[in-house]
Amino acid sequence: MQLSWSHVVLNVRDTEKILDFYTETLGFSVSERGPLAENGPEIVFLSQDADEHHQLAVVNTRKDEDPSNSLNHLAFRVGSFDEVKTVKEKLEAADTKYRPLSHGNTLSLYFADPEGNGLEVFWDTPWHVSQPEGAIWDANLDEEQALAWVEETFKQRPVFVKREDADSEFVNRP
Repeated sequence: MQLSWSHVVLNVRDTEKILDFYTETLGFSVSERGPLAENGPEIVFLSQDADEHHQLAVVNTRKDEDPSNSLNHLAFRVGSFDEVKTVKEKLEAADTKYRPLSHGNTLSLYFADPEGNGLEVFWDTPWHVSQPEGAIWDANLDEEQALAWVEETFKQRPVFVKREDADSEFVNRP
């Protein structure tokens, strides 16, 4: 059996505030919405992929005021460094604090949605670096500068190789 990731559903307090963040800041579109059952809470489905009915859904059932404590973060891969920069600009425009962190194999931005759910947007670098690793990077760098920084910062790690030269079998490692 091969499992393939499909979607995540978040329990939220303020549907409209969350929808504004995910549509305006992160570029999702609402694909459908409606009550889960007669007189039940509303579920809203969102996607960025025309072939996926939903990649994310939100249900207005959360009652507590504390940040969620069972979910660390959701991670979204983007296809280019420029897209990381676009997300950075949108986060700054939305006055959302973020933490630029590189794992050597990625350049990431970590932040939270309006209800405190942890999020990561990342771009894969050309390298594989043994994990866990992490270093704050300057999100104002351009792509060439950022890649040079990654190489300089992580090249002395136990495993630092071009991605295509890495052992790609990660499952069942000791």
